[in-house]
Amino acid sequence: MSSTFFPRMHVSLYVANLSKTTNFYTDFFGQEPAKVKPRYVKYVLDKPALIISFVENAERVQQNFGHLGFQVETKQELEERLGIAKEKGLVSKEEIGTACCYAVQDKFWVDDPDGVQWEVYYFYEDAEFNDPHYELTDAITCCMPAEQEKPMVQLSDGEEGASCPPGSGCC
Repeated sequence: MSSTFFPRMHVSLYVANLSKTTNFYTDFFGQEPAKVKPRYVKYVLDKPALIISFVENAERVQQNFGHLGFQVETKQELEERLGIAKEKGLVSKEEIGTACCYAVQDKFWVDDPDGVQWEVYYFYEDAEFNDPHYELTDAITCCMPAEQEKPMVQLSDGEEGASCPPGSGCC
């Protein structure tokens, strides 16, 4: 093997309703699928280098595997993507200046039609704090409340030291 670099990542997810999934991901990714076949859709993203496919099979949809996400390069890019996602009604939660998963981040979350959670985040710096929700056995994802508790919130103004302290319940 000449290199440890993988040129493109591939993810395949089972979905309950391919039409709803296609509509959601066309809005979220901002592009049409590269391939559409009966009970199958595939998107090929250049940045990040990702191939993601969806196979319609409601019996095989898995919940609570964690979450997927994209890290953006600048705070401006995060704000632009957040604005687009808000216009399309995709945003389920917004977190500003939060300490989560041992990192200080600004982020927003979207949920696809089958409940797969995606975070889009800007990374500021590493942190010594990991959200306790991430370590609980009933946690859905890091910094995400249970389904019934998912209001849109802004946690802080992003100033230094304004992140969630352990046990505060803000994440």
